[in-house]
Amino acid sequence: MQRRSSHGFTLVELLVVIAIIGVLVGLLLPAVQAAREAARRMSCSNNFKQIGLAIHNYHSAYKQMPTHGTGTVAPDPGIDWWRSSAVVNNRQLSMLVGILPFIEQQALWEQISNPSNVGGTWNAMGPTPQNINYEPWATDIPGFRCPSDPGQGLPSLGRSNYAACIGDSCDETAYGPWANKRKIDGPRSRAATARVAHRGFFKPFDKGRFRDVLDGLSNTIAAGEIATYLGDRDIRSVLPSFSAGNNNATMRTIRDNPKACAVKIETDRPRYWIKASRESRARGYRWADAKTIFTGFTTILPPNSEICSRHNGDDLNVIGSTSSQHQGGSHVLMGDGGVKFITDSIEAGNSTAGMVWKNGTGAQAPGSESPYGLWGALGTRANKEIIDQEI
Repeated sequence: MQRRSSHGFTLVELLVVIAIIGVLVGLLLPAVQAAREAARRMSCSNNFKQIGLAIHNYHSAYKQMPTHGTGTVAPDPGIDWWRSSAVVNNRQLSMLVGILPFIEQQALWEQISNPSNVGGTWNAMGPTPQNINYEPWATDIPGFRCPSDPGQGLPSLGRSNYAACIGDSCDETAYGPWANKRKIDGPRSRAATARVAHRGFFKPFDKGRFRDVLDGLSNTIAAGEIATYLGDRDIRSVLPSFSAGNNNATMRTIRDNPKACAVKIETDRPRYWIKASRESRARGYRWADAKTIFTGFTTILPPNSEICSRHNGDDLNVIGSTSSQHQGGSHVLMGDGGVKFITDSIEAGNSTAGMVWKNGTGAQAPGSESPYGLWGALGTRANKEIIDQEI
């Protein structure tokens, strides 16, 4: 009687099989990750298209664009624009608040536009956006989030990855045409400053219409993607500890050299600050807040560049470009509703050139062409630059 002998795998054969499986996984995993990122990027683009459609529907309904910096104000004498209030929002609401009914967020809009007793006693249109007890301001809205951005949780409230384009100058963008108490103050009005410097699709704290976009809606950026802060000293999403003297001197320095904060970047790790400042008030942390650090951007420095302001000035003269967790660039929404992906290498002129402002001279004089090349030209609404290349 013969015995049948059975042979298993030898150790060498088993190791060969494991090695082959490892190689296959190594080859397939990047492809899977790339496919997932492509899907997230497409979803991000679709979110932006919905925002663009909402802006157009808002304009159709109200004959103006949603104002970036609007809301309720206190009776005379009012309160300073930077102060928190539980009674009024002091014109601090971003354009994202106004488009809520047009992105299928009618229930949230009803909660905001009516008095509420949830978490406190609130007037219609709510308090200033830093009030965490007011439930709408702490609500994350999926349509305002890019799936590629993993940021979540405190110290942010409701995050946003989409921001309004305010042009190629940050001179006094925290005020718009208003004085400290959000009131017109006669001969000292900032309206003249705003007319010269606030050249973007959205005019901070001021009304705008499509007819103001003389360069054409398809040639003008309306909004851009921003990466929210992840607590890692990322130069794109939190301010550095930067000062050039007193507050006014620092603001002048930044106005005349947008790359002033670059001296605070780590030499060996050029994507990180040596020291970050005010990490509790960083990029994209409040979707309802019109301050540039939260929901605005400028076309001064190229996409994914560092943001810049004085170390305690996350609400004053902030330079902040578009940014994202996508590879090599970020999305922008054009005025006609189209979405484009702008690479970091877009032609952006001279990044150390001073901005256009009311009392500027030479290339900084009122009405000058943008110092920031194609990128700057795309960010201005009525500067009559000729855009003769595909983007």
